[in-house]
Amino acid sequence: MSDAPPPQVWPTLRARDAPALIRFLVDVVGFEETTVYAEDGVVHHAQLSWPLGGGVMLGSARPGTDWGLEPGTFGAYVVVDDPDARYERIAAAGAEVTTGLHDTDYGSRDFAIRDPEGNRWSFGTYRGEPRH
Repeated sequence: MSDAPPPQVWPTLRARDAPALIRFLVDVVGFEETTVYAEDGVVHHAQLSWPLGGGVMLGSARPGTDWGLEPGTFGAYVVVDDPDARYERIAAAGAEVTTGLHDTDYGSRDFAIRDPEGNRWSFGTYRGEPRH
């Protein structure tokens, strides 16, 4: 067990087809569907948790809302324990790989994809620097 506090910063994004993006992120990438509030195909709020901690929140892009994020403009780095296996899973599902598996000069093993909405996701073993 860690003494680190639970996540208090949640990256957010909007999608033209939020139900399809949720299915991609859960079924292909490996997020866990924590909650989805939807009505008539419109996702008002969804929380997808990452198995190692943290997650994202998302919803359908809707004109006239005050959260005017443009679909397809999001990017995130996601920590994985086994990037090779995660890469194989995602590539086998037909996802668009933008950067293949590679080792970085800072000791991480990474790859990157673009989701069906155009958002960019980078995956790797780099966990960030420890807090002081």
